[in-house]
Amino acid sequence: MQGIILAAIDNPSNAVEWALEEMVNNPELLAKAVEEMDRVVGRERLVQESDIMHLNYLKACIREAFRLHPIAPFNLPHVAIADTIVAGYRVPKGSHVILSRLALGRNPAVWDEPLHFKPEHHMGDNINVVLTESELRFISFSTGRRGCIAASLGTTMSVMLFGRLLHGFTWTKPAGVSAINLSESKHDLFKEKPLVLHAEPRLAVHLYPLIMHR
Repeated sequence: MQGIILAAIDNPSNAVEWALEEMVNNPELLAKAVEEMDRVVGRERLVQESDIMHLNYLKACIREAFRLHPIAPFNLPHVAIADTIVAGYRVPKGSHVILSRLALGRNPAVWDEPLHFKPEHHMGDNINVVLTESELRFISFSTGRRGCIAASLGTTMSVMLFGRLLHGFTWTKPAGVSAINLSESKHDLFKEKPLVLHAEPRLAVHLYPLIMHR
């Protein structure tokens, strides 16, 4: 339970922070996500869990944040329980296997313009975008028997957090700032500096219960 709670705080907030700053630096992406929110949800209520299946572009933005800005450089180590061959390479029994989240998500053989934030990487015709990645082209909740047991919870928390922020507020850069610094910390893959933006409510006042109680 402690692992689930800690992961539920770090992973969604990290992905949402990176996605938001990437999209503020690219206003056309932000406008497209907000347009989807207004079309699916409207402006008379807040985003609900039942809306998630219809917010494909929003989910594609979260997937792209997982791909380009993973929370850690490597996944947890695994041990091969038998000799096997992977992509032509022999992996002896007992080998410790560590996957590079950065190398997978930024592999130019798999991703077009791998260093650019492009939600369209994950869009297709008539598909329901999900945050899990069974083919390990990048790592979000991992996969298989050792995959994250809280993938559904993590998906809901990530999309709801991001959706409420985009739907409820208009986000702009601080005065005098031309672009948000996308530098990563030298010690982990979090942002080097906290994200600072200006937020202005864009929905009716009664939809902000915390504000109403002040």
